[in-house]
This record gives sequence, C-alpha cells and structure tokens, in this order.
Amino acid sequence: MGKKSSKRNMKQAESTRRIKKKTSVLDSEKIEYVDWKDVDLLRRFMSDRAKIRARRVNGNNSQQQRAVANAIKNAREMALLPYTSRVTTQRGGKDRRGRGDRGDRRPRDDNRDDSRRDDNRDKRPVDDASPATENVETPETESSVEEVSQ
Repeated sequence: MGKKSSKRNMKQAESTRRIKKKTSVLDSEKIEYVDWKDVDLLRRFMSDRAKIRARRVNGNNSQQQRAVANAIKNAREMALLPYTSRVTTQRGGKDRRGRGDRGDRRPRDDNRDDSRRDDNRDKRPVDDASPATENVETPETESSVEEVSQ
C-alpha cells in the first residue's frame, strides 16, 4: 500500500508545479493599443508562414490576443501583411540516385524507343478509301470543269 500512496503524492506534486507564464510583448513594451498599421509589431505575432500565433505561444491574455488578431486581419485586408507566405524546402535531402528500386535499372535508351515507334507506324494498315483522303468535288467545281472542257 505504501507504493500507491507515493504515486499519488507524485501526481499531486506534478499538478501543483507552477509553469512559468510567458510575458506578453504588449505588456513588456507597455503597448495599450494594437494598431493595424504597425506592421513590425504585428509580424512578431505571426509565424513564418504568416499564421497568427496562439495565445500560449505569445503569452497574450484573451483581450490582447483578440486585439492582435483583429489588427492582423485588418492589415491583411489593406495588403500590409500577407495572408500566406510560401516556404519552399527540398524534401528528403537524399540524392535522386538513391531511390530504392530505380537504382538497379538500366538507364533508358531513347534511340531504341524511337526505332520501336517507327516500326509500329509501318505495320499500321492504310485505308485508301477513307473520306479524309478522297478528293471530293463540290457541285461548283464540277460545273466549272464541264464549262472548261466544252
């Protein structure tokens, strides 16, 4: 029974442990009003992908966070801040040659593929009576031919 009570005491000690609260930038710089035109201040509350950071990350209270969010939204609407920022990173970091099953294949021979395509063209049947290849005369041309021959 002594073990159970010690576990319970540990849980109580963990729950009573105080986590240091972050201090808000607005409090530390004594800013009372968050202006949507102050882009440098608003960028401090945004991530590198232009997302609004959470309260627990900023250390803002709920009123400050609401004011910051509204200011950022207004600045975005006025095109002072971006809605998104594209971050390009290369995936994997490995060389393309190290791609599993492709490493054991032979390199593709383009000349061989072209010759195979030419062979297939020769084997296709050619239809001489197709309407696209027939020389179709219109009634206007027939009458003009008759007039020339007379």
